[in-house]
Amino acid sequence: MSDAAAAQFTGDIPRFYDEHLGPVIFVDYAADLARRAATIAGSNVLEIAAGTGISTAALRAALPAGAHITATDLNPAMLDIASKKFSGGDGVEFRQADAMALPFEDARFDLATIQFGVMFFPDRPAAYAQIKRVLKPGGALLFNVWGDMAANPFAEIAHATVAHHFPDNPPKFYQTPFGYADAAQVRADLVRGGFGDVEREIVRFHKPVGDWRHFARGLVFGNPIISDIEAAGEVSPEDMVTAIADALQTRIGAAPAALPLEASVYLARA
Repeated sequence: MSDAAAAQFTGDIPRFYDEHLGPVIFVDYAADLARRAATIAGSNVLEIAAGTGISTAALRAALPAGAHITATDLNPAMLDIASKKFSGGDGVEFRQADAMALPFEDARFDLATIQFGVMFFPDRPAAYAQIKRVLKPGGALLFNVWGDMAANPFAEIAHATVAHHFPDNPPKFYQTPFGYADAAQVRADLVRGGFGDVEREIVRFHKPVGDWRHFARGLVFGNPIISDIEAAGEVSPEDMVTAIADALQTRIGAAPAALPLEASVYLARA
């Protein structure tokens, strides 16, 4: 699966992403990112890779009422779910947009935020350059990226379990979101994109999980790996859910259990 294919969250994927993955691996990092965003001055905020609006909701709750949020995503199906979480008076505007060619004029935004999205950019320095272009001088880019799979055992388990069932052509989706953990590479890409003054902080959670099977459904149905599983036709998606849920319980313990999570947060100035 290419990076471009890995970024295609279409069909029913967004619903599983929002309902099964969101409460476990995204909401706490969204709140953390929003808290940081609230400390940065500015009333015009761009959100890239807004997904189903998990991070958008956290931003709206944390930012001043007068701040305007333009929430974008490559996939309209994700934005369809996100937009239903807000009313017309919330100060949130949704637009389909490609981070590689942002449809905004120069120097428009005070702040750009990205919740676990930069890993999917096919050319990260070029995307960062696009973001710098639409930021005002001195504007900020705030984003988070996952640590590697070893620091996020749910991803390591899902990746290994799927690979075990497809030894001749294992789906590679999980290598994309968990393959950008090298801080030196992230900093180098930001510099190539025109950013300086880069700060990084590692953020860890131990997230309570009450039902491994519910979570495992998101790990199978809530990302583009489901297309590879269905296309191969060798193992049913439901059997894959069972296999991943069993592996999570074996490795981490019977639910309820605490799932280790690790990500890095970056702040860069234009």
